[in-house]
Amino acid sequence: MKGETMATIKVQDDLQRAVSEGGVPGILAGVHDGDRRWFTSAGLADTSTGRAREPQDRFRIGSITKTFVATAALLLTAEGRLGLDDPVEKWLPGTVRGNGHDGSGITVRHLLGNTSGIFSYTDDYAALQRRDSYTPQQLVQIAMSHQAAFGPGTDWGYSSTNYILAGMVIERATGTALADELSRLITGPLGLAGTHLPRGGDRTIGGPHARHYSKLYLPDPDAEIYDMTELDTTPYWAAGGMISTAGDLNHFFGALLGGRMLPQAQQQAMFTMRPTKGWIPGTTYGLGVSSLTLPGGNTVWGMGGAVLGSWSYAYGTRDGGHMLTTNVNADWAQGPWDDPIGIFTDVLETEFGGGASSRPVA
Repeated sequence: MKGETMATIKVQDDLQRAVSEGGVPGILAGVHDGDRRWFTSAGLADTSTGRAREPQDRFRIGSITKTFVATAALLLTAEGRLGLDDPVEKWLPGTVRGNGHDGSGITVRHLLGNTSGIFSYTDDYAALQRRDSYTPQQLVQIAMSHQAAFGPGTDWGYSSTNYILAGMVIERATGTALADELSRLITGPLGLAGTHLPRGGDRTIGGPHARHYSKLYLPDPDAEIYDMTELDTTPYWAAGGMISTAGDLNHFFGALLGGRMLPQAQQQAMFTMRPTKGWIPGTTYGLGVSSLTLPGGNTVWGMGGAVLGSWSYAYGTRDGGHMLTTNVNADWAQGPWDDPIGIFTDVLETEFGGGASSRPVA
């Protein structure tokens, strides 16, 4: 296509390889680079109909939800309705208690930065199979039945319980549903029409979307494939329940990284980074955002997320001027990759690694 760059032509090749060698049903990539908007895909949105993936397709974004929740919390601090150093106990009395957990010593900043030491309820697989639907309080109770990993602020550890609690704090501080606050503070002002947090037990994605295929994280390449498109996201909620599009995510992260979402004090707090442990190699983490050092040495900023049947990455330059969002409508990869993260890393290296020419192709 006219206007494509050598890098984006190579991205197309990466996506084709993800389908032919990685065995994923479908993959898409959307790029915002200054005024340039570019989209490509490979494979299928629906293996039964043969429909291709399209720019307007919505998908479940998993832990990219955490960036939206952290941004909302920081905007509430700017409004004076919440403090980053407020103890969790102030907003949720008696909720964080037991097995070394103490909400009086854990702050909102600890939650958003994954430095609370709170056990991640997602690591108790047996507990998450006891029922189809969960309340946030039930998810926190799962975490409280386990020992805390470390003292607040003394270490770093990825825990989705932190963001379930952050969502609960937002609701308590505002008196409104988290979905409403995300709309008021972020998706409404930015015009993100394809982005929302499902309410209650809503299992649908709504609007145009790909089917979401899952092997339930089983490593066997011949494992049975399940269609998980209709999914109760109450077990994920503020930690990973949102739905979006490639264009919306690029727009959101472009504004966030570019300093157009948060006042200066909140921006500085969000982007005070520390190295991660036991998470994605080569990353640092702030408040709901991460940086990723690519194999070639360049660093990109954003967040990734996974949920049954959908894996996504949204990363770009630190100023937000150049963004790339990638989504696989599956939760596996084979061949050269152990999981979709390897595919995403290859695509990011192609787009941001610096080796590819940025000159437009005639």
